[in-house]
Order: sequence, then structure tokens, then C-alpha cells
Amino acid sequence: MSLFFSTLMQFFFLFAPFFVVSMFLALTRGESKQQKRATINRAVFSAILISLVLFFFGTTLFEVLGITLDSFRIGAGCLLFLSAISLVKDGVRNHATDVPGETPDDVSVVPLAIPTIIGPATIGAILVYGAELTTTVDMLIGVSALISALLVLGVLLYLSNEIERIIGKTGLNILSKMTGLILSAMAAQIVFSGIKNFLEL
Repeated sequence: MSLFFSTLMQFFFLFAPFFVVSMFLALTRGESKQQKRATINRAVFSAILISLVLFFFGTTLFEVLGITLDSFRIGAGCLLFLSAISLVKDGVRNHATDVPGETPDDVSVVPLAIPTIIGPATIGAILVYGAELTTTVDMLIGVSALISALLVLGVLLYLSNEIERIIGKTGLNILSKMTGLILSAMAAQIVFSGIKNFLEL
């Protein structure tokens, strides 16, 4: 149970939920409640589908490319650290798409699911987490935590208008920066694990 909650929290902050909420509010400004709900459902479903593919086929991808898990740990950790710096400094991810002048017909997959929820740094981290969990029980716990984190993110998106009304845009920006601090610590842990394993070879 402790593995589930720790993995859940890691995935939750990995998705930078408060930044996603602020992007969602900007992308769906002026849409009806029904349109917003449909966008949330499609975005969360797309993110779950993409995350599961990355989670289960990470090891296969490493074998095909001929790279080690530790080298990918270091690369993904560095990318995640850059994303965390961007969140702390500017309140946005460095891979986030600027809100376009015109609202596209459907923003649920692009740019909401990709790259706002699932960006390059997130992809790397999910691949690493999936490859690290080797037993069937651990894999089931990891998948459950991953899906749960995205469902919690979906709930936050459903409550986005209330969240904005209560804490305002400034509050969302502050929470995004706090998320960046947590992501930087996660990135450091991933990088240090990779370096440690390299040194022990």
C-alpha cells in the first residue's frame, strides 16, 4: 500500500497538475460546461492510453535501441530537471505549447494531452518507472497508481473553475512553482540513481 501511495504522489506531481489546470482554463475559455467536460474526458483518456503504452513497452524500447536503463535515467532526469526549472522560473513547462490566438476545434489531445500533460520529460520519467518495476505485483501497483494520478488530475480539471475562483491565477502560478520544486527533487533522485548504478558496475 505504501508503494501505491508513494508512486501515486510521484506520478501526480510528474503531471504538473496545477499548470495543466491553468492551461486548460486558458484553452477552453468561453466554452460551455458540456464542451469542457467532453474535452476533459478525451484528454484524460488519451493521456491514460499514451502513459500505459510507455509504461509497458519501456523495457522493450531500451532493448531495441541498445541503451541501458541507467543511461536513460540520467537523460530523463536531466530533461525533467529542465522542466522543473521552467516551472519554478516562469510558471510554465519548457515544452508547453503557447495558447493559440484562435481556439482549435479540439484541444483535448493536442495541446492538452500532448504536450501539456504528457511532455518529453514526462515520457522519459514514465519509461524509467515502468522499466524499474519488474515483478507482476509491482507492475500492477504502478499501473494503478498511474491511472489513479490521471483520474485525480481529471477531477481537478472538472473543478478548475472553482479552483480559479478560490485561489485566482496568482495562486495557480504559485502552486505550479511549488510543483516545479518537487519535480526538481524527483529529477535529482532519478539522475543520482543512474549515476550510482553506473559507478557500481
